[in-house]
Amino acid sequence: MVDWPHSPIHRLSDAGVYMVTAGTYRRQPFLAGGEHLTLVRDMLFAHAAKLRWQLQAWAVLPNHYHFIAQSPPCPATLRTLIQQLHGATAHALNATDRRPGRRVWFEYWDSRITFEKSFFARLKYVHLNPVKHGLAENAERYPWCSAAWFAREANRSFQRTVMSFPIDRLKVVDMECGGSPPL
Repeated sequence: MVDWPHSPIHRLSDAGVYMVTAGTYRRQPFLAGGEHLTLVRDMLFAHAAKLRWQLQAWAVLPNHYHFIAQSPPCPATLRTLIQQLHGATAHALNATDRRPGRRVWFEYWDSRITFEKSFFARLKYVHLNPVKHGLAENAERYPWCSAAWFAREANRSFQRTVMSFPIDRLKVVDMECGGSPPL
């Protein structure tokens, strides 16, 4: 297979756990404000469920999002998930903002997580992403990420394991968030 060097590579042949990051066009904070963040978060939940992707972690920020999910038997449905999510959210955001035809999303990056330690570190990274970007002092109080759900639903020993992993050397595509926090 020859890779196209000008866009992210999407290899979706093996079922497993994937991490996905998507950014807004020109890193603009199109998702700033609770209504926009809630719209994208809720549509992510709906489209993932419809295509049988089981979310493990998520963070929706003003100019990008991350999620980690267990794929269904056919992981190629990730393309459909992203296309439907981006199409539906762009249409709804543009209608709300009265900006028909505006380009909202740019690219997305995905990677299959094949090592347990990498899985734990990436879970922690996504749960804490709002803190990393200065949008919250405590990720559990940021309603557009999975930190509160994780603290409430995961057993304590698993939480301790995940939170013990360092994330300072992770190589994750991420965007800087500009502007003031939406909280």
